[in-house]
Amino acid sequence: MAKILVIDDEKTIRDAIRDILEYEGYEIDEAKDGQQGLEMVTSGKYDIALCDIKMPKLDGLELLQKAREEGVTTQFVMVSAFGNVENAVEATKRGAFDFITKPPDLNRLLVTVRNAIEKSNDTEVIKTLKKRVYKINEIVGESPLIEKVKDTIDKVAPTDARILITGPNGSGKEMVAKQIHEKSNRHKRPLIEVNCAAIPSELIESELFGHEKGAFTSAIKQRLGKFELADNGTLFLDEIGDMSLSAQAKVLRALQENKITRVGGEKEIKINVRIIAATNKDLKKEIAAGNFREDLYHRLNVIPIYVPPLSERREDIPLLAEKFLQDIAEEYGDQLKTFQPAAIEHLKGLPWTGNVRELRNVVERLVIMCGQEITVDEVKLYAGLGL
Repeated sequence: MAKILVIDDEKTIRDAIRDILEYEGYEIDEAKDGQQGLEMVTSGKYDIALCDIKMPKLDGLELLQKAREEGVTTQFVMVSAFGNVENAVEATKRGAFDFITKPPDLNRLLVTVRNAIEKSNDTEVIKTLKKRVYKINEIVGESPLIEKVKDTIDKVAPTDARILITGPNGSGKEMVAKQIHEKSNRHKRPLIEVNCAAIPSELIESELFGHEKGAFTSAIKQRLGKFELADNGTLFLDEIGDMSLSAQAKVLRALQENKITRVGGEKEIKINVRIIAATNKDLKKEIAAGNFREDLYHRLNVIPIYVPPLSERREDIPLLAEKFLQDIAEEYGDQLKTFQPAAIEHLKGLPWTGNVRELRNVVERLVIMCGQEITVDEVKLYAGLGL
């Protein structure tokens, strides 16, 4: 049952709305002024707040703004006897779902409430999914090396400093980038990922900067590049060591001037993007070999983060294996399995050339192939398949 808060200084209006909505099966609470409404909406869990604009102590628009600043996700429907365009526009700017006039038309009120409830449900689903994604991308471990990584993330995430993440394949560089974005002030804006190694060199510039219609044979329409899509958010350049020199020059210019130009275009487009780059290569060796620009390296390497291979943090393997057991059980909708202590010890001694990614794959294989308690003999039998 949806829970609705009616905020209005007129008792007759509150009573009328309560009668209508309770008849429809909704649970109703009331607040007699803006201050009481703010206290209730920030401390309670409401799907919708039907909120008057002109009220004593705190008007509805101020209430809405303060509620949003407090992180309240309740859908606000603003109600006012003054149904002018200015109020409606201002309410929308501050995050209101809709705006209706007094006295509210019965059909319009019920339709608006139903639509707001659907939006509220969608918001809750998105929040749940975000929590799940955050859990999936959680950096697990208590070793000194991984604690250093987590500490660095906490320090640099709230800034806009550029970050260069290094480490071998499968060690978790992408996970570090996602954690930085989630903990940054840009977390409500997109994190756009580009795998520089997976895009042919002749297409990388179009991928990054976009192109105008007719810029080349297959450019049948205008396309926005990753820099524009990441505006006010974060752009993650994975495997940047594989980027062509010509693309590196344009990326350097974009970082220097905060402007880009689409392929085939002349107009300069302002951008506000935080750059996180990652590579499994030794960029200093690539610079010496003439494969990577030194000036770009220094632009990117404001904050270096080294993600160690699993072989350098074996004490984290029991925690990682336990997390993967839980994640896989949730994915498969199956009962949680366990490892024998000897099985965990054997896992700790394996070489793990594929790092955390390989460990995850091995745990999934063991969950599929083994019984409720995974034994050391089963680990010896099945873990070796990927090593």
